[in-house]
Amino acid sequence: MKELVEFIVKALVDKPDQISVKEVLGENLTILEVRTAPEDAGKVIGREGRIANSIRAIVKAAAAKQDKKVTVEILTDEGSSGKQPV
Repeated sequence: MKELVEFIVKALVDKPDQISVKEVLGENLTILEVRTAPEDAGKVIGREGRIANSIRAIVKAAAAKQDKKVTVEILTDEGSSGKQPV
């Protein structure tokens, strides 16, 4: 899942070298923390959160095929900017 999110987010932003995706494994849940440059956060979140929701839907579908649950959190260097579970 981490590679999928990295690929999608890097294609959306102006500074792909400043994207990092951290995978935190839990017992029943995997959390993917996507960290962007503050100026690129809007490109990842989108108007009214539509792009972020689309990313979450894609990841949720991919995870479901593997019988896993995944949450995607979108953060900037300044802190949280779109924390919502899938």
